[in-house]
This record gives sequence, structure tokens and C-alpha cells, in this order.
Amino acid sequence: MHLIQILLPLYDNADASLPTELFEKTREELIDRFGGLTAYTRVPAKGLWQEDASTTVRDDIVIYEVMADTLDEAWWRKYRRTLEQRFRQEAIVVRAQSITLL
Repeated sequence: MHLIQILLPLYDNADASLPTELFEKTREELIDRFGGLTAYTRVPAKGLWQEDASTTVRDDIVIYEVMADTLDEAWWRKYRRTLEQRFRQEAIVVRAQSITLL
């Protein structure tokens, strides 16, 4: 079993709020494909990273996660590129980990 998490930004690279419809469309796609979804949306997480020695960039994000029996890496790479275009981002983090249900 795999847990796949998608870190989605609330703002585009110009710091403009992204429309709710983008998140709704993504939720619907994931539910249709995986039969369910957990969305961490109540309090946005804060992402911080060093762009260079003097610049720290921040991002407010929500996290969507799904579980899948198998990990179709090719599908996820293609879907990540779709999300990067949809959310007007240079990169969106999609990460996966093997899990054991207890």
C-alpha cells in the first residue's frame, strides 16, 4: 500500500490567490481515480525554502493525500505536470511512501 501526498499552493508565483475551482477539479479527479481523498485544508501549512543565500521563499499550501495498492510512477509524473500547469507553478511536490495498514 502507498500513501501519496500532493502539496498544493494557495497562491500562484505572482502571489495571486488561486481559484477554488482548481482545488475542486483536483479533488474530483483524485476521488474518481482512487475512490477517496484526505484533504488538509483548515489551516494552511507553511512551506519555506532558501532560493539563494539571501532569499527565503514562502508558500501557503494545502495537502491532498490518497492511498493506492500500487504506485503508478509514470501516471503520477504526468499528473504532476498537469497540476503544475493548472496551478501555474514551476514545480509541485508529489511524494509517495510505502505504508502498512494496521
